[in-house]
Amino acid sequence: MPSKLCSVAVASAGAYAAVQTFVSPSGLPEVRDQQVASRQLRGAAGPAPTAAAPAGTTALLALGAAGAAATAVKTTRHVAVRSRVVRQAAAVAEKTFTKVPASVKPGVVTGQALVDLLDYAKEKGFAIPGVNIVGTSSINACMEAAKKAGGPIMVTFSKGGGQFIAGKAADNTDDAASIAGTIAGALHVRQVAKLYGVPVILHTDHCQKAWLPWFDGLLEASEEHFQKHGEPLFSSHMLDLSEEPLEENIAICKKYLERMAKINLLLEMELGITGGEEDGVDNSDVDSSRLYTQPEEVWQVYEALSSVPNGNFTVAAAFGNVHGVYAPGNVSLKPEILHNTQKYIKEKLGCESDKPVKFVFHGGSGSSQEDIQYAIKAGVIKMNIDTDTQWAFWDGVNQYQKKNVDYLQGQIGNPEGPEKPNKKYYDPRMAMRAGEESMAARLVKAMEDLNCVDVL
Repeated sequence: MPSKLCSVAVASAGAYAAVQTFVSPSGLPEVRDQQVASRQLRGAAGPAPTAAAPAGTTALLALGAAGAAATAVKTTRHVAVRSRVVRQAAAVAEKTFTKVPASVKPGVVTGQALVDLLDYAKEKGFAIPGVNIVGTSSINACMEAAKKAGGPIMVTFSKGGGQFIAGKAADNTDDAASIAGTIAGALHVRQVAKLYGVPVILHTDHCQKAWLPWFDGLLEASEEHFQKHGEPLFSSHMLDLSEEPLEENIAICKKYLERMAKINLLLEMELGITGGEEDGVDNSDVDSSRLYTQPEEVWQVYEALSSVPNGNFTVAAAFGNVHGVYAPGNVSLKPEILHNTQKYIKEKLGCESDKPVKFVFHGGSGSSQEDIQYAIKAGVIKMNIDTDTQWAFWDGVNQYQKKNVDYLQGQIGNPEGPEKPNKKYYDPRMAMRAGEESMAARLVKAMEDLNCVDVL
């Protein structure tokens, strides 16, 4: 395959021939000069022009050679820089953890590595924060927190979050923008996750029955990615069919798990209803009895989904969970439901494990440390957090504005002088970075609450 230097030489010689057509005194092609150009093409060190060649020809050839040399130097420098970046990324990717299973590496975790990671979390008694994001800033804040805490992180896309990433003005007919934005966010994570040196789970949040076209679009993207790379684009997806009859909920989940199992995608399903409102899902008026799942219901799910070959799943069983933050006493969590369920299913299976089910804790924002720890002991391996991190991001931006308010009243003029520019203060990156830092700090606290610190 021709080298870049050869390509540059060809381009230079071609440019010379074109110019020579215009400078030729007779207006006819200069055969002799074209022969010289041909020699240039055949070898980077071809014979010099003959004495009979016009001075202009020699000058143009020299100019072309100089240009080729200069371009080659720039190309060499570019290749060197690119090679250094690739080596750095490879070094991070080759990083090995000393505590987690060997299958778990820095970057996006899928398939068996994901199952190993979740089993490890259940065994060691920690849970992974599942964080809703709305753009690359909140995505990066998640991975920054994980890097600081020394634990894995789950980056979670909602349908509305995906649409926001694509842009609110983008055409969302048939969920096109929601699908495209969610995929774009996932590709961003895949491009940079390894540079943070932590395991990252790519997950999508509540998908009710009316939103299945969004779910289908994401599955298609993972199937295409699997064909090309041997793993799905995402790590896992959630189906929230809790508003449907239990039998229908289980049947649809099983149907999708059969499809997902073929490409090593994990399914999260929901039983019971998470109260409150979040990102288009409003259960604020639901009957309180539906906020609590019964052990028999979880067993029906476990029995059906366990029958799927290569099927892996987690269960978001409701135990009084509510989206949002409420005054103390307004939410009554009963994590003992999870303990009772584990005991019930262990007896059904006759197995040795005290925690056969991997549970998910929804509506984690505002929960007490006591409830969180008791839920983890019942086999919770992931806790969703959104409201608290939304506030943290906003608070970081707000505090930045308050601190620099005198520099944010106009493009010119501040306490240092009427002609002093303020560009470095109103550069959007400044306020956004303040939001990222605040969100990352809140997430580190969440990871401490979840025992998800120094676990790699």
